[in-house]
Formats: sequence, structure tokens, C-alpha cells
Amino acid sequence: MSLTPLLDAPLAVQLHAAVALSALFLGALVLFNRKGTRLHRTLGRVWAALMLITAGSALFINEIRMIGPFSPIHLFSIVTFVGIVEGIRQIRRGDVRRHRATMQGLYFFALILTGAFTLLPGRRMHDVLFGAEAGWAPALAAIALALGASVLIWRRLLRAT
Repeated sequence: MSLTPLLDAPLAVQLHAAVALSALFLGALVLFNRKGTRLHRTLGRVWAALMLITAGSALFINEIRMIGPFSPIHLFSIVTFVGIVEGIRQIRRGDVRRHRATMQGLYFFALILTGAFTLLPGRRMHDVLFGAEAGWAPALAAIALALGASVLIWRRLLRAT
């Protein structure tokens, strides 16, 4: 493991990685702590801001260009912007069930799923975690582990609702 590929990256990539990792860890706290408390609301607001910064900073990362300066992964930015607005709108209307589903969906799809793609060979986070020469085996193992754990956690959260 080496942070060199990340430290050598453009500022937008460094910001994106730092904020996304912060959202990943803070989001877990929000998901697994008691809901409706002042702490939940405060951490939820910080998490939403981190998600918006993550989505916004992604728009400035244009290393894979398929549609002008963008690639299909940039669609997650739009999904995140819309999802955060909808999640806030839902809780303000008192629709706790939809708010929960929206925010959990954002956590698992906009963070976990897109994060898993960053572990593919040739991507910067693959190089950070495994080294540039590591190949597919560690990446596929880490992706399978992350997605498997996400499915188990998602199912647990769905049962709790």
C-alpha cells in the first residue's frame, strides 16, 4: 500500500478521495446509530454535505472521457444531487420510510458501488491499495468482499425497517 499515486494526483482527485472516504465512514455511523436524535440529524447534515462535495468534485475528474469530458460514472453525481435533495424533502414532509430508503440507497450505490469500481486495475485507488502491478486477483477479492458485505448490511437494514 502506498499513498504516492494519490498524493501525485490532481487536487480534484485528492479532494474527491478524502471527502468520499469521510462520507463512507461518517455514513456508516449515521446508518447504524439511533435515528431521529439530534446527533443523527447533525451527522446526517454533515454526511449530506460530504456527499454533495464528493459528487461535485467528481465532475472535475475527467480522466476517462467518453461523452465530452465525462464518462458514465459521472451519472452517479447527478443521482447523488437528486437523491440528497429528495432525501431532505422526504424527511421534511415526515416521510421517514422513503427518507431512510433514499439515504441508504445513496450510501450503498453512490459510495460502495462506485467505490468498488475504483479498485479495478488501472485505477488510482487500485494502485494505492494493491500496487500498480498487483493485477486482478486482489481487486476482485476486495470488490467481492465489499459488495458481499454491502448486501448483508443492506438486508439487515431492510429487516429493521
